[in-house]
Amino acid sequence: MTSIYVMFGAPFMQNAAIALVILAVVAAIVGVALNLRDLEFVSDGLVHAVFPGVVIGLAVGGTDALYIGAIIAALIATVLLTIATNRGVSTDASTAVLLAGAFALGIVIVSKTTTYTSGVESLLFGQLLMIDSSDLIVIAVLGALALILTGVTWKEQVFISFDRRGAEATGMRVFAYELALNLAIALVVVAAARAVGNLLVLALLIVPAAVGRLLSRRLSKIVVIGIVTALVGSFVGLVGGYWLSVDARLPVSPSAVLVLTLVAIYLLVAAMSEVISRIRAGRRPVVTSPIETVTTGSVGAVATGEGRA
Repeated sequence: MTSIYVMFGAPFMQNAAIALVILAVVAAIVGVALNLRDLEFVSDGLVHAVFPGVVIGLAVGGTDALYIGAIIAALIATVLLTIATNRGVSTDASTAVLLAGAFALGIVIVSKTTTYTSGVESLLFGQLLMIDSSDLIVIAVLGALALILTGVTWKEQVFISFDRRGAEATGMRVFAYELALNLAIALVVVAAARAVGNLLVLALLIVPAAVGRLLSRRLSKIVVIGIVTALVGSFVGLVGGYWLSVDARLPVSPSAVLVLTLVAIYLLVAAMSEVISRIRAGRRPVVTSPIETVTTGSVGAVATGEGRA
């Protein structure tokens, strides 16, 4: 079995590790914000909305234009989705329409652009071991922008998450803050388009925050747990994918192994949380009210004949 030292001596593994560290930290923080707002389905819609932009970018300018097409598509989808939601349209309904329409458009474009079909397929599921220094620069810039948008509006995002009507009553520009968070989500999706994959980035956005919510109720701890979970899942996915592909001769996508690792962590934590809650519930003393005690005692006395004169 290849040692970790030898494995990470390869430049492509170093690039992959750097990309995953950036994406894991950014996606975990943005993921906590979207988890508080129950925007998991919105992130799914944005992921699918980026797909036609990726395809058009490949068709027009090749790999170099991939990120440009994805950014344009993400910006358009984000603005339309945020406007539709604030105009009274159901979030789920508007997201579903966007998801179906954008993905269908991407499939139509792919069917007419056979030259790039294999490239698009690999982008959907990631090319983690093929990213280079230029990809790292794009990932770092987009990740930094997503962090800035989330960090600058963090207090307002939390306020809106717990009391949207109260935020509106104070005169807060809720639309602007919702747009900022949706843009941050879109930036993460675009940043991960080539490395983790346009579809698999959902796991990085959703699972770490969900694990944090299972283990703690304090927001600061949820963020820390989310970051640690994302980093652990990323490392195991990268190393596991390498070992399976090189040592076991089973070519698999490291991104897919990463997703499976994150899902396994979530299921394990969820199972442990359920067991612990059941154990604690079983240890709680049964508190009987005075009325129940009197009633129970009277019934017992009648049954044994002790209550007769």
